[in-house]
Amino acid sequence: MDGQNLTQDKDFKYVMQDMGAVYLGARYSYAELLEEEMIAFKLKTIISRYILKDVDSSTTLESHFYYMTADSFAYQTFLELKVKVKVSLPEEKKSLTGKVRICYKDKVYALKDLAELNLARKKQMGMIIREIIVSKLGVMSFSI
Repeated sequence: MDGQNLTQDKDFKYVMQDMGAVYLGARYSYAELLEEEMIAFKLKTIISRYILKDVDSSTTLESHFYYMTADSFAYQTFLELKVKVKVSLPEEKKSLTGKVRICYKDKVYALKDLAELNLARKKQMGMIIREIIVSKLGVMSFSI
């Protein structure tokens, strides 16, 4: 991997928090999340005990959520955590001169709505998964 790709990859590997949620950059792999010091111990425990039963630790959040279906155990776990997913969708914009350019518009999906979209539809839309939003209340109410 060259230096530019590594820098771009780091742009989508972040952990932010506010009063109600934890925001995870979608380029993190599960192994990297378990090593991240900004992630609460309880969330790490949920990932290692429940999510990694069905998924390899080298899988990125972006890939896992893109291919996730409603019949998977990980889906049920993330549903309990009240997860939302921020995606970018391409949109054509015309300038005053008539020139067309592609812009990306962000949209937040509830996990249920994202899982209902089949893979072909996601590809047709040009969907890119950017961020996973985990409810702190969901983490607190999750019993491990």
